[in-house]
Amino acid sequence: MNKSKEKIIELGLFIAAITQILVIILIGFFVFMEGLPVLQKYGVLDFLFGKTWNPTNQIYGIYPMIIGTIVVTLGSLILGVPLGIATAIFLAEIVPDKIGRIFRPAIELLAGIPSVIYGLFGMVLVKNVILYVEREFLGHVLPPEYQVGYSVLTASIILAVMILPTVINISEDSIRSVPIEYKEGSLALGATHWQTISKVLLPAAKSGILTSVVLGMGRALGETMAVIMVAGNTVLIPEFSLWGIFAPVRTLTGNIALEMGYAGPEHQQALFATGIVLFVFIMILNLFAGYVARKGVRNS
Repeated sequence: MNKSKEKIIELGLFIAAITQILVIILIGFFVFMEGLPVLQKYGVLDFLFGKTWNPTNQIYGIYPMIIGTIVVTLGSLILGVPLGIATAIFLAEIVPDKIGRIFRPAIELLAGIPSVIYGLFGMVLVKNVILYVEREFLGHVLPPEYQVGYSVLTASIILAVMILPTVINISEDSIRSVPIEYKEGSLALGATHWQTISKVLLPAAKSGILTSVVLGMGRALGETMAVIMVAGNTVLIPEFSLWGIFAPVRTLTGNIALEMGYAGPEHQQALFATGIVLFVFIMILNLFAGYVARKGVRNS
């Protein structure tokens, strides 16, 4: 291949890379341009911490949606991360490769299932199981509005399943990338296989595992369709107690998707402002993931 062809290929690769950056900049510019007028008119603090969302009377407070997004995301991490990391350890260190080849296609299939299918699964099975528990076992302690099946717990279970491929694949790759000398040295010193996993491999792979958790968090934070179908979409702050996991909630993404279709001009700007908050959340998560990854490379 002569130098002129190499230059053309390099130019094509440069254009592909710069196009992605331009797309991100354009999306950010468009969302901020549409949403900033509402933030300037009603105030950032009133928008972020207002507890009432009533577009008919020009009252825009997204605090219930922020809390709903945070509790659903945390719930999915509490349920999904231990299961994902345990599966990654199983695939990387416990199971023979032949059997591992049976599990991996199933995990990859989970990543390819459309979110609406997860939502249907949640509505038909998970929601009805939660509803049965709420009415048959907890009916005497839960308020009537918490006995509908659509809840923080239902949405967290569905999101936990959806983040599993991200957590499992990145965590498994991180564990496998630990130099074999670490494992051989630990075993040579008399440590058991499990002691080697818990005291050597997992600490050495922790930056990759943390990155998988952060990226899984981003996946849960940005999910829309499945959450709309199982979260209940009520603009209320859930009770800050154990019973709060049975409360119906609305997330930031759900708020945008549910109301954008019929919103008037100012209402639309408020929804774009909601998008700004979500955009900032995702940017912070990505920066944190990059920091963790760079720190892991430096430590290694």
